[in-house]
Amino acid sequence: MVTLRLTESGLSMVDWHLVKEMKPPRTQQEWEAEFQKYQQFPEFKILNHDMTLTEFKFIWYMEYSHRMWGRVVGLAYVLPAAYFWRKGWLSRPMKGCVLALCGLVCFQGLLGWYMVKSGLEEKPDSYDIPRVSQYRLAAHLGSALVLYSASLWTGLSLLLPRHKLPETHQLLRLRQYAHGTTALIFLTALSGAFVAGLDAGLVYNSFPKMGDRWIPDDLLAFSPVLRNMFENPTTVQFDHRILGIASVTAVTALYLFSRKIPLPRRTRMAVTSLLAVACMQVGLGISTLLLYVPTPLAATHQSGSLALLSMALWLMSELRRVPK
Repeated sequence: MVTLRLTESGLSMVDWHLVKEMKPPRTQQEWEAEFQKYQQFPEFKILNHDMTLTEFKFIWYMEYSHRMWGRVVGLAYVLPAAYFWRKGWLSRPMKGCVLALCGLVCFQGLLGWYMVKSGLEEKPDSYDIPRVSQYRLAAHLGSALVLYSASLWTGLSLLLPRHKLPETHQLLRLRQYAHGTTALIFLTALSGAFVAGLDAGLVYNSFPKMGDRWIPDDLLAFSPVLRNMFENPTTVQFDHRILGIASVTAVTALYLFSRKIPLPRRTRMAVTSLLAVACMQVGLGISTLLLYVPTPLAATHQSGSLALLSMALWLMSELRRVPK
């Protein structure tokens, strides 16, 4: 998703059809007709007015692959769910869970098109680079993260037996820390959508300082002040840095605290894996920034955020209470 933003390919398909668009253009005439549709929208007029048909095909296939992958994911949810439901293999609580997951899949697809539409709108008085709304991009990414988290949590709950851990005060605190750390990781990943949406990774390509200052002069340049949090690229990058540092600090503190508590081997593996992935993700983030956001590295950094969230959810699953 954010990769499409990095490659400027998310606006190449200017309409949306659930079934019709599954067949890509094949003849030269069909490709030219598709290219002519794209030429009517702001991205071509302002940014890509000298683009060739060959270049258009590349960005078109990037967006097409994303949409087709979304359909494959949707079918991977709906078809097995319908089969298991018909066979009577789902308990009543699981039926509710399955309905919620399938509903989230459908919502994600609709939200994706709603996001794309924001980048196709004509803005007569603006010569800014056409881009999707960072708010809608964040909503689309947030919805995807919720869907992924709910799916992973459901799978872990079904596949991994709960540990019978003694309900000590230390364990209760560790469980609370794990929940808080997971929420912080989720928020940090979500803030990455604003960084991608505003190209905020390109405003200060130095670390740990931003330029030659710890706090840049244009941090609160917009008015009212709250706009800076979501619309000022400097503030958005600053916030993402702070959230990233806070996340790795929280993970490190969680790991050190867990060393004081006797934990099962699998739970200990989850804590150690969380720390290892957090360190890797920080390294990826700093490298992406210093190298001026190369697309492969930025995409790896995005994938790293999902891996880090996965480790945090695994740890939360390991620390679940055994029902009485």
